[in-house]
Amino acid sequence: MPPEPPSPPSLDPGWFDTVVETHISTLLFAGDCVYKRKKPVRFPFVDFSTVERRRHACEREVELNRRFSPDVYLGVVDVPDEHGHPEPVVVMRRMASSQRLSTLVRTRSSAAGPCVAAVAELVAGFHRHAPRSSVISQDASAAAVMQLWDDSFNELEPFSGSVLDVDRLGETSRRARRFVGGREPLFERRISDALVCDGHGDLQTDDVFCTPGGPRVLDCLEFDDHLRHVDVLADVAFLAMDLERLGAPELAAQFVSIWSASLDAPHALHNALLHHYVAQRALVRCKVNCLRIPTTNGGVGFPGAAQHAVGLLDLALAHLRVGAVRLVLVGGTPGVGKTTVAQALARATGWAVLHSDVVRRQLAGGSAATPPPAEVRQGLYEPAAVAATYDEMRRRAGELLGQGVSVILDASWTSATQRQQAVALAASGDADLVSLRCVCDPTEAHRRILERSRTGLTGASDATVDVAELLAARADPWPHAVVLDTTATPPGDLVVQALEASGGGSDPGVGWDWSAPGPSSR
Repeated sequence: MPPEPPSPPSLDPGWFDTVVETHISTLLFAGDCVYKRKKPVRFPFVDFSTVERRRHACEREVELNRRFSPDVYLGVVDVPDEHGHPEPVVVMRRMASSQRLSTLVRTRSSAAGPCVAAVAELVAGFHRHAPRSSVISQDASAAAVMQLWDDSFNELEPFSGSVLDVDRLGETSRRARRFVGGREPLFERRISDALVCDGHGDLQTDDVFCTPGGPRVLDCLEFDDHLRHVDVLADVAFLAMDLERLGAPELAAQFVSIWSASLDAPHALHNALLHHYVAQRALVRCKVNCLRIPTTNGGVGFPGAAQHAVGLLDLALAHLRVGAVRLVLVGGTPGVGKTTVAQALARATGWAVLHSDVVRRQLAGGSAATPPPAEVRQGLYEPAAVAATYDEMRRRAGELLGQGVSVILDASWTSATQRQQAVALAASGDADLVSLRCVCDPTEAHRRILERSRTGLTGASDATVDVAELLAARADPWPHAVVLDTTATPPGDLVVQALEASGGGSDPGVGWDWSAPGPSSR
């Protein structure tokens, strides 16, 4: 049994050397201890309105946080309040404020990097062994995640127009719903891969201390078990978001990278889903700051809360934009460089790419190697074979979109009917459609076709110059596509143009990134 924690004579603030307020707690500092008192508040997400509820929350806080920092949480004691009534408080060992991770980050201390690395390993170790169950998993289903978004948007409604920009809040809502709505297979797969656990639920730099004996992580979410039942990425996203908020994007990327390597779960890191959870966590903190805005009738508030709320909404929207799932059509007649553009874009983004030439040969039972030159409406290019190729590309793309993977479809796309079916696929999969039409000087295009025919380049198109000319003559207008002229434009510049058109580059509001393509279909 741990020793009985020390108890102060009362909760009179004058007895303590420091008092810190949050929106739901008061922390009172005296000597080597901190006494944490729950405020008698009731918000949509927490109810501390009775002493019984506060006592239960205090006991749960000690129990749950000892999973991370057993030597910090000393216990729960009753202390007389202002009226002499016993009030339960959590007793904690006092940590040096100079060791707080947020302090190290703000002061650009050289100790911040090693601390972030140690925290990443600590969190990964916890995630490996954290409790899992079917009940826990359901709290990270698509429906449950959408409910969390709905709750936040409903709670932010009173601040729309007065504190938060109406249009930006509306776009954030639309993008969040769009991602979740089309990604139910992804959320189901995360559950089946055992990537949902009873986690921390509220990882913040203010609650991480870098001590000589290793990091101490405090203040996990204790008042609602459902909010603590999260995808491991949601836990990671909170601290990554907080590091970015403090202007340390490189530490956010370091944290994600080391956590991923330490967890040793091949499918745990998913780019689009991580962006989504970073956005969700930013909106949670936006909501908290809105609740901390000083009231006009003299109520307690926190200076700067409104400004912080606006910045956090901007951060949420930026990550939703970058993490949007996209279906990218890269088209054009043979020889115009569409495959080169598609491959370069895939390398730059980590998005999946499907080539019509490869799919066509696979359907015919052949390999990806280049067959002899083909003619229009013959062999692999007869209408039925062409239709089957596009159907199979859309089928494969649909599966990937459901898994949260953006897809590049490399094909001629000269048929308006085929393009319209791609539009329908993007709509049904809640994905952003991007259309890129590659063009090239005909002489240069013909030269490329003849050159690859001469060299027999593996995987290249088997179309001839005659095929290219006939396809160009029969191509339906494609007025809404972004045109990329590949005649003399360097490949790097083409990728930049493609990224700008697709929205796949870094949003100015996102200060960090990581190298890990989304999972392919298994």
